[in-house]
Amino acid sequence: MATQAKRRRVSCGGRRRSTPLRRASPLPRPQRRPARGCAACRGSFAALHIPSPNPGPSSARAAVFSAPSELFRAGQRHCACLSQVAGLAGSEDPAPVASFLSWCRRVGLELSPKVAVSRQGTVAGYGMVARESVQPGELLFAVPRAALLSQHTCSISGLLERERGALQSQSGWVPLLLALLHELQAPASPWSPYFALWPELGRLEHPMFCFQEPLEEEDDEKEPNSPLMVPAADVLNHLANHNANLEYSPNCLRMVATQSIPKGHEIFNTYGQMANWQLIHMYGFTEPYPDNTDDTADIQMVTVREAALQGTKVEAERLLLYERWDFLCKLEMVGEEGAFVIGREEVLTEEELAMTLKVLCMPAEEFREFKDQDGWGDDKREEDSLTITNIPKLKASWRQLLRDSVLLTLQTYATDLKTEQDLLSSKEVYATLSWREQQALQVRYGQKMILHQLLELTN
Repeated sequence: MATQAKRRRVSCGGRRRSTPLRRASPLPRPQRRPARGCAACRGSFAALHIPSPNPGPSSARAAVFSAPSELFRAGQRHCACLSQVAGLAGSEDPAPVASFLSWCRRVGLELSPKVAVSRQGTVAGYGMVARESVQPGELLFAVPRAALLSQHTCSISGLLERERGALQSQSGWVPLLLALLHELQAPASPWSPYFALWPELGRLEHPMFCFQEPLEEEDDEKEPNSPLMVPAADVLNHLANHNANLEYSPNCLRMVATQSIPKGHEIFNTYGQMANWQLIHMYGFTEPYPDNTDDTADIQMVTVREAALQGTKVEAERLLLYERWDFLCKLEMVGEEGAFVIGREEVLTEEELAMTLKVLCMPAEEFREFKDQDGWGDDKREEDSLTITNIPKLKASWRQLLRDSVLLTLQTYATDLKTEQDLLSSKEVYATLSWREQQALQVRYGQKMILHQLLELTN
């Protein structure tokens, strides 16, 4: 059964937003800011910061972090995202691909004869292309679990297991990174032909490209599975409207076509339902507008409070508004560091935003009664539904507060929408931007388009 990349709400100081379950988080996940001048790009990442393990004595940690610099240089030479190799000069060298395919046969990694690994005909770097027409449901390749590279399958798995407590981190990446560093410098590593496909970039500029097996629905509260490297699967590039999907089974991981793929077309996987800000931080690229149907824009929760404060006239009204805000915090609907997440087709934090608009806009007497009941007895009415299509039908006070919040959010950007449109419409000017500037522009433009859509809906 196919395991689609699902979203679930994650609370972070009152903040709840959607995150993909499929992929491991990067390390560390960059902070979200209203005005994002992202320094990341597909061609080069400014840096990849590895969070330090928990403090405390550990022979394993001491050995690894005091290792010779050659070990880290080896990791820097090879630890690049396989699917994001871009701008390499010269013709394609078939030797690494042939060696990789030979390795696939040895380890039982079955590639369909209808697909080919190539740099030709792909959006960026290595990719997978259909040699023949592929129908939905067809198996593209199957990766046996023995071929996966993880903290459990590497040659130092015993050491990593013994030192598991000392290597814990919020990201969960440290054991895999150590496994990678060890295997990359080991001459007889079983994954050497797999690594040979990776480019000699000279420095670590790309985020790691890992999968994280999703939990079953009934195991949703358990700790997430450890990240792992999936040979062949990490060759595929990403597209929101992808045509292939990775399925998990006890014995192997299977990449299956989800729609018809004509001969010569590239095969795309999904890295999860990710906005452009997530793609650029985690994988170093964006999908130009309007391709990324999973793109989102943030409205900081405190911005809604600020917009509501603008409507107060006397101190008593200000005090009452702060009382309302404190009540929303008690209900865990808002937080000082939180954000409401708006997508192109849905409000991802619909419950939180709807409750916030309701509480901040309701008459004083109604709020007193609502507060006495601790928010219970609230019958959600259809006209209060905060779907994108229903926003024009909201109460006037709700629409006005939402509109004022959008306007305040747009003020946090250094440029307006027209400036971005002018840059994108002029090929000559756009070409003068660095790759990072182009990607940051795509992030900002997608967010502003969503915010301006909200302005139209609340007008």
